[in-house]
Amino acid sequence: MFELSKAQRAHLRKLANPLKPTVMVGKQGLTEQLMAKIEQELTAHELIKVRLLEYKDQKDALAATMVAESGAALVGIIGHVITLYRPRPAEEG
Repeated sequence: MFELSKAQRAHLRKLANPLKPTVMVGKQGLTEQLMAKIEQELTAHELIKVRLLEYKDQKDALAATMVAESGAALVGIIGHVITLYRPRPAEEG
């Protein structure tokens, strides 16, 4: 996990504004399959949104778990949508 400065966070929020959530947290909660989907989306897109369909009262705890397990940075939580950012690893060549 890494920290973002206020300027970086603001820039990423601006970039994330038009994005649609690609991962949905439903009745099953934060399962291994859901974490695998978050990993896949972060690897493909770097900046993703996760919508909470259930467990809305636990959004801070869920966001902390997602950040800890994925190594991403929390860009922000707006309503029931969590925005995460993780840069792609530098390709070895």
